[in-house]
Amino acid sequence: MATAKRLEHFGETVFATWSRLATEHNAINLGQGFPDFDAPDFVKEAAIKAIRDGENQYSRSAGHPLLVEAIAETFELPTNAMDEVTVTCGSTETIAAVILGLVNPGDEVIVIEPFYDSYLACLSMAGAVPKIVTLHAPEFTLIEEELREAFSDKTKMIIVNSPHNPTGRVFNKSELELIAELATKHNAIVLSDEVYNKLVLTGTHIPIATLPGMKERTITLRSLGKVFSVTGWKIGWSIAPQKFTEAIRCAHQFMTFCPATPLQVAAATALRSPESYFTEYTAQYTERRDLIVDGLRSVGFNVHSPEGTYFVLADHTPFGFSDDVSFCHHLVTSCGVVGIPPTAFYKQSTDGQGLVRFAFCKGVETLKKAVERLQGLC
Repeated sequence: MATAKRLEHFGETVFATWSRLATEHNAINLGQGFPDFDAPDFVKEAAIKAIRDGENQYSRSAGHPLLVEAIAETFELPTNAMDEVTVTCGSTETIAAVILGLVNPGDEVIVIEPFYDSYLACLSMAGAVPKIVTLHAPEFTLIEEELREAFSDKTKMIIVNSPHNPTGRVFNKSELELIAELATKHNAIVLSDEVYNKLVLTGTHIPIATLPGMKERTITLRSLGKVFSVTGWKIGWSIAPQKFTEAIRCAHQFMTFCPATPLQVAAATALRSPESYFTEYTAQYTERRDLIVDGLRSVGFNVHSPEGTYFVLADHTPFGFSDDVSFCHHLVTSCGVVGIPPTAFYKQSTDGQGLVRFAFCKGVETLKKAVERLQGLC
């Protein structure tokens, strides 16, 4: 049996491919974005308590009341928890539920590359037409004229990811105001992927929904996994006007119905953490970022230091390889380090061929060891 045509050209996700190669070569995995250290004890204890307290059956499909209330309380805008918050099995499912619930075949959706790879797969399942706009290396700038040209009367949605995976850009206010202006002009929905909203290392994250007139056309995505080092829990959510929420829930109920109930209850506890937790979290990741950026530069990479997320894109062209895939194969076989070839995140531009993505959501000693192994490139 062949894979359906809507998905046959996607193949295996790049994260699965390179994590498998990391295992095969006993390499340090700086590819897939998951920590190699454990979650905070108070978060784990909250999940254990929820299980012992009997929170073990299906929750309300749109999310456990304890969690949706915590999400509403901690969002930057007044939010009706029961009508505007939908909890899903990770933000990847949220993306699928939003697109399948709101986008029709033939609708145009603007995607900014490099992009999270599930965006195009979900658009393909919905029969949508992606319109690509590139963030241009080395500083990954958004060109106003190119963004304006991408919008048309057929534009249904624009997907905005800030802090941005994989470039580490945090979009500034003028960039967000431009997106808001064009979305309003063309009556487009903004899908704002903000799963790294607590991981801003330089600058300030501005939720686009907080700009004038944008709350009624913005769907904000966030998740638990990145902030509390529980990527395997798969707890994500959307915050959206009720008219969009109804469509999101219609799709969500037929995909997973609800995430794991005790983990939702624990997530409510996590979101109400004191501000000191998030301050320390950011400080620790700033240390990791500076360590990996300095280390990569010492080896010979050209690196634009990321403003947010726990990813860095490095220019590997000083080492003489023809493309990112061949370079990443050399890394894993000769240096024992895995990075991600970012052409998987591009559709229009060839910029990714000269880059490699590293994840620094690892312990300090792991990052130091990886830099030591990369010295073999010098």
